[in-house]
Amino acid sequence: MKEEILEKVKEIIEKRMDTSWQAMEAAKNSANEEGKSSAGDKYETARAMGQIDREMNGRMYEQARLERLTLEKINPQITQPNVGLGSMVKTTMGDFFVAVGAGIVALNGKNVMVISPQAPIGQILIGKAAQEAFEFRGKRYMIESIE
Repeated sequence: MKEEILEKVKEIIEKRMDTSWQAMEAAKNSANEEGKSSAGDKYETARAMGQIDREMNGRMYEQARLERLTLEKINPQITQPNVGLGSMVKTTMGDFFVAVGAGIVALNGKNVMVISPQAPIGQILIGKAAQEAFEFRGKRYMIESIE
């Protein structure tokens, strides 16, 4: 199951990279086109807006690239006794895959929350062992297993 989740998350991150790259290129092209058809203040405003869009999408692309590098570090064949990067954690709260923040991923009719170790729930789970209890948002839960 870990291998399948990891592959799905890689697809999500690749899509984020593609989307942000395309948006960055579109902003660049839009600013260039605006320059050809406008003059004066309107031209400068359009170029500034295009620059802001390029920078924002550039940051999104870089974040996705770093997330992809994090995913490359995960070996789905390794099972750790304590929760860490690459752990599949089954809890009484739900199932979590500790990797990068990718949200809920459906796999074989089951939802798995893909979280980063820096997420609030990730910070709580990191280092914990199977059968260990934890508290999140005022409620108590149990780690049932770690893969």
